[in-house]
Parts: sequence; structure tokens; C-alpha cells
Amino acid sequence: MKIVFFGTPDFAVPSLKKLIESGEDVVSVVTQPDRVKGRGHTLSAPAVKEYAIAEGIPVLQPAGIRSEEFLRTIAGMKPDMIVVVAYGRIIPPDMLALPQKGCINVHASLLPKYRGAAPIQWSIVRGEKKTGVTTMLMDSGLDTGDILLMEETEILPEDNAMTLGNRLSEMGADLLIATIRGIVSGAVRPVSQAGESSYAPIIRKEDGKIGWSSTTTEIFNLIRGMYPWPGGQCAFEGEKITIIKSRVAAADSGETAGSIVKIQDDELHVGTGKGILALMELKPEGKKTMTGAAFARGRHIREGMQFERQ
Repeated sequence: MKIVFFGTPDFAVPSLKKLIESGEDVVSVVTQPDRVKGRGHTLSAPAVKEYAIAEGIPVLQPAGIRSEEFLRTIAGMKPDMIVVVAYGRIIPPDMLALPQKGCINVHASLLPKYRGAAPIQWSIVRGEKKTGVTTMLMDSGLDTGDILLMEETEILPEDNAMTLGNRLSEMGADLLIATIRGIVSGAVRPVSQAGESSYAPIIRKEDGKIGWSSTTTEIFNLIRGMYPWPGGQCAFEGEKITIIKSRVAAADSGETAGSIVKIQDDELHVGTGKGILALMELKPEGKKTMTGAAFARGRHIREGMQFERQ
């Protein structure tokens, strides 16, 4: 089957890899343009582009996908199916109508929950116990198409957005192949989305700000959900800090929110609106990652001192 693949970040690479390994004819890959990244402001290619080039697959990187010229380019390939995995742009209706077998999307949530750009992060931040991947037949809405297949996984306490994303990307790749085989055999049929929907908007830097008056569990989930970017952000005596790893030391206590409770082993314990959070690893701005205790000792932090309110 002739397939045009739309995808951009690391999350999409396993799906492209599985398509190639399964013998599908991936005639072209469409990905986002190269972006300037890092302090060195170097031009960086999307992960999907790098993988496609290594596999000898032609790559297109249009600045936009709504032009008549680009539509004609894709139509000229005569794809049987378009596969979209974390591409980063909404596919226009004229393009959705091109392939005979439809446009299939791999989405990292149990639809209709967490429609949108950042389902992995928000599912952790909002304290979900499970999530999963869904393949759907795309329509003109935002993740509103008919469901084809779905698979669940637990969100583990040790998960963050990176570890969960890695797991879901592999699950999504396997589910994509099962979906394509099911479509070809007739075993998989589209089913309308049902149940309560929710939205997972794009992550912005300010979403990582820690409010110490929140509960310990809420802050713990925020730190996990916002890793690796933008991270759980806070400040101590004017110094900006990103919390890398934490744990719930006490779910309920009467400590003052944002106050230093104690230094224990490698951890720095901080009071919250409800409970105590143990800071295990953190990164002061411009410095290396260190333990919570190392941060405290290096700044002569004492019990009762306070993290800044944000």
C-alpha cells in the first residue's frame, strides 16, 4: 500500500520505522521545517526527517500545507493512505479526501479524552491513573475522528512525560500496524467517539510554574508532567530553579506552603498547601543538576526559610 507519512518529533519515529519494517510502501515523508535550537542557535532537523533520510525516503518540509501547489504534489503521489503521527499541523479537508483508504492518525490518549497538542503531559499533570494510544480516521475537527483501535497503559508513579511518551510511541507504532492490517482485512471498522471529552492545549513555559499552595500530589504530578520541558519551575532568594525529580514525603501535614521543613539524606523537604514534597534532583539556572540536599547545603539553607511565591 502506498503511504505518505506526516510526522515530526521523536514520538513519530517508531511508527515510521514499523511501517517500513512491515513492508508498506512509504513514498514520501512530510515533516516540519528545520528549527533553530539551543544556546548556539544551530539549525536542527526533525527526528523524522533524519530517520527518513537514513532510510532513503524522500522528505518534504513545506512552510505550510494549505497551498494548491502542495495539495497537487501529494495528489500526484496517489497515496492509498496518509498516516499522521504528531505532525504538528491540522491537515486540511482537501488533503484528507485524497487517499482511498483515508487518513489515519495515532494519538497519545484514550480519545475523546485529551484531544489536542499535549495529551501526554496533561494526563500526568491532571493525575490520571491510566492513558493509552488511539488510532482514528481523521476528519476536519481537532482529534474528533472515528476511533479505529485503542490500547491502554497505566501511568506509573515513576513516569514523567518523557518515559510515558517513549512507551506510548512504541505502543502507537504497534497499534498503527494492527490498524492498517485490520482495515485491509475488514476486521477494523470506524466507531464514533463516545464519552466525555477533554482538551490538552500546547505546553507553554509558564505552565511549569509551581504554586506551593497546591497539594503535594498536585505539585508532584506537575513536575513529572512538565519534564523535560519546561520543567517544574520555582525560585529561591532570586535564583531560578527547575525541579527535575521529587516524591511525596507526606500527603497531609500542617507545614507552611513553600517553607523548608528539613534536609534528609539527599533530599530537601518543602511544605505545600497540603503535605510535604521531597525535592530529589533540581537544576539551578545556569548550573548542573544536583540533589536537593546539595543545593540546600551550598546555600546554607535552614529550616523555616521560604521558596518564593509565584
